[in-house]
Amino acid sequence: MGHLDHTAFGLLTPVLSYAMAVIGAALGLRCTVRALDASGRARRNWLITAASAIGTGIWTMHFVAMLGFSVRGADIHYNVPLTVLSLLVAMLVVGAGVFCVGYGRDRVRALLIGGLSTGLGVASMHYLGMAALRLHGSVSYDPLFVALSVVIAVVAATVALWAALNIKSPVAVAIASLVMGAAVSSMHYTGMLAVSVQIAPAHGELPGATAMQFVFPLAVGLGSYLFVTSAFVALSPTESERAAYDSAEQAADAAAADSPSAAVGASGGDGTAFVAEPGRPAPARPTARDATTA
Repeated sequence: MGHLDHTAFGLLTPVLSYAMAVIGAALGLRCTVRALDASGRARRNWLITAASAIGTGIWTMHFVAMLGFSVRGADIHYNVPLTVLSLLVAMLVVGAGVFCVGYGRDRVRALLIGGLSTGLGVASMHYLGMAALRLHGSVSYDPLFVALSVVIAVVAATVALWAALNIKSPVAVAIASLVMGAAVSSMHYTGMLAVSVQIAPAHGELPGATAMQFVFPLAVGLGSYLFVTSAFVALSPTESERAAYDSAEQAADAAAADSPSAAVGASGGDGTAFVAEPGRPAPARPTARDATTA
């Protein structure tokens, strides 16, 4: 039986992975809130961004935490296609849940189906990512802890989507993201408690790539994507702000249309109107001095 260490680099990987989960949750919830206030193509685009943010955040959280995972006396590699597939599964299944909430007419039903779909997507990503693990030995799981991790994932996803439907304040979204990040991290480490490894004698070189060769660069790239997208969402105006801008612009246009035009000119003191002919300047308005001279 191999000795498992989940914090090979101390608290660095748990804290950093939690931060990635919080950022992904915050961005996903904020995009979902924007989507619910939008319509048409804008709603679809916001929901796609939300799905990619939540899926990317969860995947990055998982593999940043896995950077701190080690088995005494065994090297660990990762199957590259399975690792990438786990990322795609996270985005697609989470996207199904988010779109269900975004377009569902029955809010309660959409929330339950969306929470179940998103939670199963989170759990699928986790265990598919674990299936990508390569070492000299065998990996087994405790069914009780596996079931508990899936329940945590579904509950966390349902609560997060409920927050997206019912919470509009940025402060409340931030608090919900902290809770969601803690739930996702709890799901991960509960799933890791289910893991046991039986070491076998090494025969040949391990297939796949090491964490530093593949997982770390990809996690850094996806983390950068989260930060850049967060900045974009924070700087882009909301639908209510766009409506306010449009109303202000229409009011300014109406005021400009009602004001006297320079081309038409103004009426003189005796009520005579001075109208400029095309290509010629408008006649000068008579002054008091001109009237006295006359």
